Amino acid sequence: MRDQLADPGEVAPEIETERLLLRPWADEDREPFAALNADPEVMRYFPSVLDRQESDAMIESARQRTREDGICFQPVVVKESGTFIGFVGLSRPRYPVPFAPCVEVGWRLARSAWGYGYASEAASAWLRFGFEILGLEEIVSFTTVTNTPSRRVMERLGMQRDAEGDFDHPLLDRAHPLLRHVLYRLRADRWRELSGSA
Repeated sequence: MRDQLADPGEVAPEIETERLLLRPWADEDREPFAALNADPEVMRYFPSVLDRQESDAMIESARQRTREDGICFQPVVVKESGTFIGFVGLSRPRYPVPFAPCVEVGWRLARSAWGYGYASEAASAWLRFGFEILGLEEIVSFTTVTNTPSRRVMERLGMQRDAEGDFDHPLLDRAHPLLRHVLYRLRADRWRELSGSA
């Protein structure tokens, strides 16, 4: 299967790593997700914090993505404690980026989960799912230029900067300080080489 996502309506995948459970959204995720989205530090590289209604709408949008694409940004739970710490996953951007069509890997974690390597661990599992299960030829990731922490995660995952692909985010005003975004790419053949799956 090449660049084909799961059949629409398919149940969201559940993935386990050494320390984490990557699972479908549940109603009990609403409160901790809203707290995460209301944290100015977590949302530093996004246009604004979200209120509860906007946060809940993100969950509903993610569930809709699962019904349509079979994938979305999904909750991350620490297995040992059962604590919800944010989301990581794969998604197809719904807004017009210049490198579409594409599948991106992305993440957003609570401050309490920073510094433990959780983003890299979860994103690596999703890359494996994208390349091995979905048969994707490439996965991308992007963020605002100044988001050094996320760019470091992308580099740890083996993703490579495509400077010619840098772009102005289509959903932001031309004067917005976060307008300019950097693009990182990872091809399936490079992932297989780095992961020893060749």
